[in-house]
Amino acid sequence: MTTEEDSRRLAELGYKQELARTWSGFSNFAISFSIISILAGCFTTFGQAWNNGGPIAISWGWPLISAFILIIGFCLSELVSAYPTAGGIYWWAATMGKPVHGWFTGWLNLIGLIAVTASVDYGCATFLSITLNRLTGGAWEATLPQAFLLFVVILVLHALINIYSHRLISLLQNISVWWHVAGAAIIVAILIFAPDHHQSAAFVFTEKLNNSGFGTTNGFTFWLYVLPLGFLLTQYTITGFDACAHVSEETQGASTTAARGLWQSIFYSAIGGWILLLSFLFAATHVDEINKQSGFVGAIFETALSSPLATVVFAISTIGQFFCGMSCVTSMSRMTYAFSRDGAVPGWRLWSKVDRNRTPVNAIIAGCAVAALITLPALYAPAGTTTPVAFYAVVSIAVIGLYLAFIIPIWLRLKMGDRFRPGPWTLGRKYRVMGWIACVEIAIVSVYFIMPLSPAGVPGNPDFAWTSVNYAPLAVGGVLLAIALWWVLSARHWFTGPRRTVDELPIS
Repeated sequence: MTTEEDSRRLAELGYKQELARTWSGFSNFAISFSIISILAGCFTTFGQAWNNGGPIAISWGWPLISAFILIIGFCLSELVSAYPTAGGIYWWAATMGKPVHGWFTGWLNLIGLIAVTASVDYGCATFLSITLNRLTGGAWEATLPQAFLLFVVILVLHALINIYSHRLISLLQNISVWWHVAGAAIIVAILIFAPDHHQSAAFVFTEKLNNSGFGTTNGFTFWLYVLPLGFLLTQYTITGFDACAHVSEETQGASTTAARGLWQSIFYSAIGGWILLLSFLFAATHVDEINKQSGFVGAIFETALSSPLATVVFAISTIGQFFCGMSCVTSMSRMTYAFSRDGAVPGWRLWSKVDRNRTPVNAIIAGCAVAALITLPALYAPAGTTTPVAFYAVVSIAVIGLYLAFIIPIWLRLKMGDRFRPGPWTLGRKYRVMGWIACVEIAIVSVYFIMPLSPAGVPGNPDFAWTSVNYAPLAVGGVLLAIALWWVLSARHWFTGPRRTVDELPIS
C-alpha cells in the first residue's frame, strides 16, 4: 500500500493526514515490542510473582497468561486492520458502538497509557539508581528521594526526545528491538555460565512460595487469591501493545503492518520473556536472601554473580527500560492527541495542536506531567520493604486502565457479528470464541488487581498502614466515577465521538 493509499484510507475514516507517515512496518512492530519490554517488566515486577506464588507463578504463570494475552492481541489486530487510526481503541469503540462507548474507552486508555509511562520510567529510575550505587561504590545512596529525582529527570528526557528528535524516534525504536534481543541473550548467557551452581528443574517448575502474608502455600487462599496476584508480572509486562494502533497514522501500509506488528510483538515477547525468567529462576540459589529483599530480582544477580557481572546485568536492563519509557511517551502522546482532536479532553485545542515538525508537543508535555503527579506516593515505602507499594499500585492502574479499554471494542465487535467489515487481516469465524475468551480474562484480571497486595493494606488489620494500601481501586474508581458524572451532567450533550477533519476524499 502506498502512502497515498494510506492517506486515502485515513480520509475514509474521517481524518486528514497531519502526522508524518514515515514509519515502516518493522518500526510499528518495534514500538510495541519496546513498550512490552522484557528488560523492564520481567525485572521490575519479578518480586510480585516471587512473593505471590514463587517459581510456579513464573514458570507456569508466564506462558499461561501469555496465551490469553495473545488472544486479546489477535482480537485487537483485527480491529486495527479495519480501522488504522491514531485514536485506536477509542475510535473503534465509538464507531462500532455509541459516543458513550468511545468516551469511557478513550479515558480508560489514556489513564492506562499515562500510568504505564509512569511505572516504566519509575522502574527505570530505580534500576539506574542501583546501577549508580554500584558504580560509585555506595557514594550514590540509592534512596527513595534519589530514585524519584531520577524518575523526573528520565521523564523530562523522554519528553525532549519525543519533541525534538521526532525524526529519530522510529530509528530508536528499531535500535531498541535489537537492544532487547541482544541484551536478553547476554543476560541469559551470563546466568547460565557464570554461577557456580543452579537450581533444579523441580525447584523451577514445582516450588511454591507465599510471602504475601495471606495464608500459607496450601489451601484455597493460595490458589484462588495469592497465586493470581503473582500473575501481575505477566499481565503488566505484556501490555501497551496497542501502540501499534496509536502510531498507525504514521505507519506505511498500516492496515496490514500494524495488525501484524501488534500480535507479533506479543508472541515474540512471550517467548523471549519466558526464557529470560527461567534463567532468573535457575540462578536463584539463595532463596533466603531473595526473600529477605522482598523478592527483588537484583538479589539473584548479587548472590549468583560477581559484582562486575551483576552491574552489567543491571546496566543492560536500565538501558532497555529507558528505550521502553521513550516508546511509552510516544504512544501516550499520540492517544492524547487523537482523543483531544475529537474534543474529549479539557483544553483539547491545546493538546491536539501539532508543531511545524508535525509533532504533538503539548500532548507530550501534559502526559509526562500527569505521569509524575500520580507517582508522588512512591516517595514513601512501608517499613522493611525496598519497593514502594505505590509502584505496584501505578502498575495496577496501568493494567486495569488498558485492559478495560480493550474489553469495550472487543465486546462491541462480538455484538456486531457479521455487520463488521474487516480489513485485510481478519480472524474470520474465529472472532467469536477468541472475543469471549478475551472478555472473560480481562474481567477476572481487573478484579484481582484492585485487591490488597498485603494484609497491612487491608482496612481494619492491626498492622494497617496507608503506605501499604493498593490505591489502584481508589484511583481507577475515582476516575470512573468522575468521567461517568461528567458524561451524565455534561459530555453527553456535546460529545459525539470522532470528528471528521476532511470533507471529501482525496483524489487518487
